[in-house]
Amino acid sequence: MDEEHSPDNNGKLLPDLKLDARQAQGFISFFKTLPNDARAVRFFDRKDYYTVHGENASFIAKTYYRTTTALRQLGNANDGISSVSVSRNMFENIARDLLLDRTDHTIEVYEGSGSNWRLTKAGTPGNIGSFEDVLFANNDMQDAPVTIALFPSLRENQCTVGLSYVDLTNQKLGLAEFLDDSQFTNVESVLVALGCKECLLPMESGKSIEFKNLHDVLSRCGVLLTERKKTEFKSRDLVQDLSRIIRGSIEPVRELLSEFQLALSALGALLSYVDLLADDCNYGNYTIQKYSLDRYMRLDSAAIRALNILESKTDANKNFSLLGLMNRTCTAGMGKRLLNRWLKQPLLDVDEVNFRLDMVQTFVDDVELRQTLRQQLKRMPDIERLTHNLRKRAANLSPVIKLYQACNRLPYIKSALEHYEGQFSPLIRKKYICPLQHWLGKDQLNMFIDLVDTAVDVNHIESGEYMISPGYDEALALLKDKLDAVEQQIYNLHKETANDLDLSIDKFLKLEKGSQFGHVFRITKKEEQKVRKTLNTHFIVLETRKDGVKFTNTKLKKLGDQYQKILNEYTSRQKDLVLRVVDTSATFSMIFEDSARLLSELDVLLSFADLTVSSPVPYVRPEITGSDEGDIILEGCRHPCVEAQDGVNFIPNDCNLVRGKSWLQIITGPNMGGKSTFIRQVGVNVLMAQIGCFVPCERASVSVRDCIFARVGAGDCQLRGVSTFMQEMLETASILKGATEKSLIIIDELGRGTSTYDGFGLAWAICEYLVQVTRAPTLFATHFHELTALSHGTFDDSSGMAAVGVANYHVGAHIDPSSRKLTMLYKVEPGACDQSFGIHVAEFANFPESVVALAKRKAAELENSAQTPTTSDKFNGEPGAKRIQVCNPDEMTTGAARARRFLEEFAKMPLDQMDVEQAMQNVSRLASELEKDAAKNAWLKQLFLTS
Repeated sequence: MDEEHSPDNNGKLLPDLKLDARQAQGFISFFKTLPNDARAVRFFDRKDYYTVHGENASFIAKTYYRTTTALRQLGNANDGISSVSVSRNMFENIARDLLLDRTDHTIEVYEGSGSNWRLTKAGTPGNIGSFEDVLFANNDMQDAPVTIALFPSLRENQCTVGLSYVDLTNQKLGLAEFLDDSQFTNVESVLVALGCKECLLPMESGKSIEFKNLHDVLSRCGVLLTERKKTEFKSRDLVQDLSRIIRGSIEPVRELLSEFQLALSALGALLSYVDLLADDCNYGNYTIQKYSLDRYMRLDSAAIRALNILESKTDANKNFSLLGLMNRTCTAGMGKRLLNRWLKQPLLDVDEVNFRLDMVQTFVDDVELRQTLRQQLKRMPDIERLTHNLRKRAANLSPVIKLYQACNRLPYIKSALEHYEGQFSPLIRKKYICPLQHWLGKDQLNMFIDLVDTAVDVNHIESGEYMISPGYDEALALLKDKLDAVEQQIYNLHKETANDLDLSIDKFLKLEKGSQFGHVFRITKKEEQKVRKTLNTHFIVLETRKDGVKFTNTKLKKLGDQYQKILNEYTSRQKDLVLRVVDTSATFSMIFEDSARLLSELDVLLSFADLTVSSPVPYVRPEITGSDEGDIILEGCRHPCVEAQDGVNFIPNDCNLVRGKSWLQIITGPNMGGKSTFIRQVGVNVLMAQIGCFVPCERASVSVRDCIFARVGAGDCQLRGVSTFMQEMLETASILKGATEKSLIIIDELGRGTSTYDGFGLAWAICEYLVQVTRAPTLFATHFHELTALSHGTFDDSSGMAAVGVANYHVGAHIDPSSRKLTMLYKVEPGACDQSFGIHVAEFANFPESVVALAKRKAAELENSAQTPTTSDKFNGEPGAKRIQVCNPDEMTTGAARARRFLEEFAKMPLDQMDVEQAMQNVSRLASELEKDAAKNAWLKQLFLTS
């Protein structure tokens, strides 16, 4: 087998696989015995490169080489298979993409030859341990992948979910059990908060129609679904298994397990899948805890996308996402990973939020403290990753040395914190200084530092040589003495030979050591004759090259062999001692983990402070109140990511969500006028406040929200067979089912995917539901100007609860009377928009004049045809009166309330438990009842006339 290279159409060099007919046939025979697995991408290690075959080859060629010319045929036309070769560098890129980004495939690597191949490595998005050396060789370790197992149970139309998760990197297990709705909103919030990459489900659940929505949730969150036999979801022998891997006493674990039923089955399947008991490195190292859904704000995948919280490959620059903007961390990866978690887990506890804000204020006010700590943290390695490598029993001293260097820098961080004497010094002492004092005490990290000082040759650390000090071990010291003695004899022989040949040492006669000949002498070709004269009696020429002649003699050969033998013993002893030092160092893992958490937290809080003071307009500290105690007041509010873009002069706006007055705000105005930016920036500011960061406002007061729901700009999902309208209805259904009065709701342009009348009717009914039932603060940006009438209406409040205040706002725009030019003002002001700007926006976008003229004419015709004698006199002049509002306000209110009841009854129908005929009968009955009521209501009647 030999390797050549051929270019594909993109000019990339591809290794060519050359096998003779017998080898090719043997491999093809083996390949066809492999089980079918649509998720698995199989790589075959050919030493210097890899090959991929069959459907995998087409996938690799199209996805990564972007051409089918990279494909080669292995074997004959009848039973051959498609093949593509992959260089080792390309393999690393593909592995990162499949396991860290795409999360829809698994990877298998095979080694062997001919027809004898064996699986040597396998990895999934939730279990990347076998590929960590590839994934993170030249990259920061990303947020630790989490694998989750779900055991859902449906009883009496209620779904109880048992959940467990494992974080293999940080060696953590978690359990939770909770009720969930038909949209699995709680499951989705957990997937987002934990950053899950893979989910185990019983096979029966995978096939059940009742769990279709759960599959959709996993797909939206980019989580790989792995189905396992239901027999694996068992809790038998769970306590015995956990007793081997859990750190500390098993008794607290027994007590914790007694709180759960379904979650224990999920945990049993998880332990079996990741096979924790197979690796003794896991014994006594795992922690287990109860995961509480009530500790963090709930965020779903729609909110993560709508608020641009996490980074995307399509971002034009790092400031496009909130994570990219806020990441001013200094440590090598630890801080960014913690920031990533905090952004997905905003706090609900007011005291916890205020503690973080106190720390940020400390670092904002004390410039010297902030700069000193950041300088020290820049010199800190990735302690989390190093500890992880240490627990895996890395066979080298590199993680030990780097942790040693980190420990030596901790006193400087402690000293900087001790010099602070401001108002929050008691908090800093309790949270940071006291733990550092404890770790740096005699029985903690000082023991580790003493170990390294004694065991490692610290004099050579700066040069990058990590070796055990000879004085650490008596046997090693004896071998070192022998090695030095032989080395001295070789040096003496070097001098003797130089004298014999009358050559100056090192200048003309050099002593070299290589892997081929061992110790040898080398002289230039010019001096070769001096060796030749005594060739028969003293010297043996080994090699003659342009750079000189290598030769030896019996004494040097004997000493060289002796030296190599002792060196082999010395190296072997070094390896044994390295493993012993690594094992001993691993016993300090708990302290390393605790110090990593403390330093990561400091790093993120310092990052918040740096962001606060370095922004174009400095941020302010938000006032945080309980959700039942206050409103949301954001004065001079800005969008942090938008204002950070080059060339942007951001216009701030106020947002006052006040109970009973402006708890639901309807925002109208032209497209591109800033509606979407405004409502998103409110969500972003609330989220930033609840993770403990200052916010881009002049003044901010935020009552804690338990969830942010966002329905903005739904796109088509053709690959999943979901239209724009259906997608926005699914997202809105999640809001209506999952939101509480403690949530924050952001809705942008609902109803664009269907007819104007249907869209308006749905938008009206949804607004009424949010006002009367959900009662959560809501920002509703819309192009239906008619919705502004909600602020004037009287609601059909069957619940007996008072209606929450509805207020109208609009984004300003100006049309020059003479030139008719449109100017966006980007200012949010009270009141409804007094006209539609659609055609002006088209002019703004440089539409052809003929198209704009025709649009104006047709719009005028429609406005005239929409005016009817039934339009209420008192409604004339209201925003949008010429477009749809052909009914009086009482008819609109009554009709919308009836439409809302229809939607509620439809939503309660268990369609997933009915056959098609039964479902159609029920839907027809509801529609018939609605149509009868529509005969008595003009507003409802127009829905049937236009649908």
